[in-house]
Amino acid sequence: MIRIYPLCLALTLGTAALLACGCNSSTPATGTGGTTAPVAEDPSLTQAKEKFADDKLTGEVKVDGSSTVFPVTEAVAEEFKEALPNVQVTVGISGTGGGFKKFGRGETDISNASRPILKAEAEAAAKEGIEFVELPVCYDALTVAVHPSCDWIKDDTITIDQLKMIWEPAAQGKILKWNQVDPSWPDAELKLFGPGADSGTFDYFTEVVTGKAKQSRGDFTGSEDDNTLVQGISGDKYALGYLPYAYFEPNSAKMKALKIKKGDADAVGPSAATVKDGSYALSRPLFVYVSLKSLERPEVAKFSEFYLDTVTALATEVKYVPFEPALYELVKDRLAKKLPGSMFGGEAETHQSLEEALKAAAK
Repeated sequence: MIRIYPLCLALTLGTAALLACGCNSSTPATGTGGTTAPVAEDPSLTQAKEKFADDKLTGEVKVDGSSTVFPVTEAVAEEFKEALPNVQVTVGISGTGGGFKKFGRGETDISNASRPILKAEAEAAAKEGIEFVELPVCYDALTVAVHPSCDWIKDDTITIDQLKMIWEPAAQGKILKWNQVDPSWPDAELKLFGPGADSGTFDYFTEVVTGKAKQSRGDFTGSEDDNTLVQGISGDKYALGYLPYAYFEPNSAKMKALKIKKGDADAVGPSAATVKDGSYALSRPLFVYVSLKSLERPEVAKFSEFYLDTVTALATEVKYVPFEPALYELVKDRLAKKLPGSMFGGEAETHQSLEEALKAAAK
């Protein structure tokens, strides 16, 4: 099958629009704002579809949650539909936090998440009898971006301390101009864009930058729709914002990514290479959470297995960074054993490597 990526993402967020898988359009379109040429299908996708092919299995798989993880899950759903045409997979977006609320009420089978489940979210699900298996699926590089005409930031480098000065709660109503962060920067209004409070990207960024998840100034343009952030950052010379790399990369002609300097480490920009080697300060794993009760249904079990068999190719196509094969084997083992709960103690930031966490949880 010839594929066009990134995928269609014409959604009105906040209403948790559900998409039946398959964005079929005669015009190459992309929710992340760019247009790409058709790409020949990866052989691993063909093999997976042959392995799982079943035109008799029926049912429905309901997925919701993170807009960041959406492109990967939607891509998996499209391929799954070719192999199992009578299983309907719907993929919605309500943000990581919004998705976990639905998941914890038993309204969905799978929840997309751009950070680990928080303690309160897991406890809310447990009260409703919802247990889950946590599956890391790929890496993302959270990108701090500015308008391409921004030429006043030396070496296109911003420090974590400067980001904290801009985004911490104490900055609200006070840090309003660029030159308040650095006197060499312009005496111009600082236009800020970022994910809304229901976004896992918001949780992760605030924990890394301000020191505590969800602790942020509130006087910025926020949206769970990453395309809104692209439009805002690319449309104002004095804009600064943060968004997933998959939404930055196809729009890199309209925005500029800043290198991040954390402590004494070298300043490093986002890329597949810097995510894989761990040198980029804002790299993070992405997740899907599968209800153990839902996993008893064959259509959900098949979709979950298919996801892990195809995510290497599909994550790459939608501009995320896949794990090494050995790491996926650990994730597949976690699914096969239906290991319940989270590996990360209810915190938004992961403080150990995925390999360490997966191996420890498997013991």
